[in-house]
Amino acid sequence: MSSIHPDVQAALDAARDLRHRIAEMREKIDNIRARRPSPSGAVIPEVDAMGRLTDLYLAPGTADRLTCPELVTEIMAAIRESTADAARQYQSVMENPIDADEPVATASGQS
Repeated sequence: MSSIHPDVQAALDAARDLRHRIAEMREKIDNIRARRPSPSGAVIPEVDAMGRLTDLYLAPGTADRLTCPELVTEIMAAIRESTADAARQYQSVMENPIDADEPVATASGQS
């Protein structure tokens, strides 16, 4: 029966921990949603972390009340704000480590 060298075991453990951290980070990113209203508040889009429009709410009567160019302006302004908010949330996830308390393992096993 052969045993695993301690350095190899440490590397395997570090790789497993890294996979878990990446999975947690991906889950946080997948859950990012930004909903910023238009200047009039009549339009609220939902944008994900990748800037994709996932939903769009128009208050009742909005399409009747606004002209086509005004509606486009409202929608685009709200989407821009939501996209910027989603980008800020994404940046926050990427900049803040999941467990800042834990030391980071190095190749030599020192932290």
